[in-house]
Amino acid sequence: MNRALCVVGISILLAACARPTDRGQQYVDGRFNDVLNPIELVASDKSKDYTLFPAQLEKVETLSPSLSAPNQPLYDSVKIWLKESGEPTALTDYGIQLEQMGGGDGFGNVLFTGYFSPVIEMRHEPDAVFKYPVYAMPVCGERCPTREEVYNGALEGLGLELGYSASLIDNFIMEVQGSGFIHFGDDDQLEYFAYGGKNGHPYVSIGKVLIERDEVPREKMSLKAIKDWVAAQQDEATVIELLNQNPSYVFFAPKAAAPVSGTAGIPLLSGASVAADREYLPMGSVLLAEIPQLNEEGNWNGQHVLKLLMALDTGGAVKKNHLDLYHGMGEEAGIKAGHHKHFGRVWKLTKPVEEGVSDAVSK
Repeated sequence: MNRALCVVGISILLAACARPTDRGQQYVDGRFNDVLNPIELVASDKSKDYTLFPAQLEKVETLSPSLSAPNQPLYDSVKIWLKESGEPTALTDYGIQLEQMGGGDGFGNVLFTGYFSPVIEMRHEPDAVFKYPVYAMPVCGERCPTREEVYNGALEGLGLELGYSASLIDNFIMEVQGSGFIHFGDDDQLEYFAYGGKNGHPYVSIGKVLIERDEVPREKMSLKAIKDWVAAQQDEATVIELLNQNPSYVFFAPKAAAPVSGTAGIPLLSGASVAADREYLPMGSVLLAEIPQLNEEGNWNGQHVLKLLMALDTGGAVKKNHLDLYHGMGEEAGIKAGHHKHFGRVWKLTKPVEEGVSDAVSK
């Protein structure tokens, strides 16, 4: 009897110690106490692909002297390392210091989500199909209307309509992304709708609402899953009721079509830039990351690829051990971005401050 209890106890203990690996989690570096942890060596056996990074770095160096100047010693060392080695174990040979991100679980597993730039078909005037307006920021003082109030016509007649789409969920997704490209079919013009402000009400995830209502399993939740749920509804009122669970509403400012730029003001390249918490990863930071790879169904395929990334954007929900990987423009980018909620290891590359300022001091 005692032996049986002991066996049961050990089984429970082992189960309690089990850690999830279904979304690319790894447990190879021990426990970390901080967001950034100094280390001596990057030990990664993942396949390497640095092909996208040089073009992203060139945009920073060409377009933003104020951003590149304080980081130039690091950028120069990284370029030499790429040319001569590219091996992660050799980084310190080039005077590059390393800090590993501790991960939300304290075991180095950093969350990667994805974002993209939607391309939405619109018209300047409403009709029977293109009837869902996108608005410019109203003058509303301390209390702007909630989403439900906007949907009920609170902004009608104020001349704030920027265009009309054929899909309420497309407008909503553009709000979540913070900007988007608009193709006006009535004059074949492409415009960029930049973030123009929000109503100040709290953001509520409709994905979380669908999970809590048992409409979509937690492990299947993605942007595509939300769009599929919306498409399956026969009654528009049901969709509106879901969207109204998020009282936050985003307004836009139209601009001429231009490359998508992040908070740093640098055009973003798909797969080479991330939004990050600037308290830990200031704009222009260089990251070496094992990025989890997904299959067509949006599940981790068992592989990571080692890449170089630059932190060039921020996001309200992107804090500490969370990176938002930019996936590009359009529907396919949106599907890929919507699937991404997986984990990889990340290292911040730095140079000692003294090396970065020594030349300036001597002049």
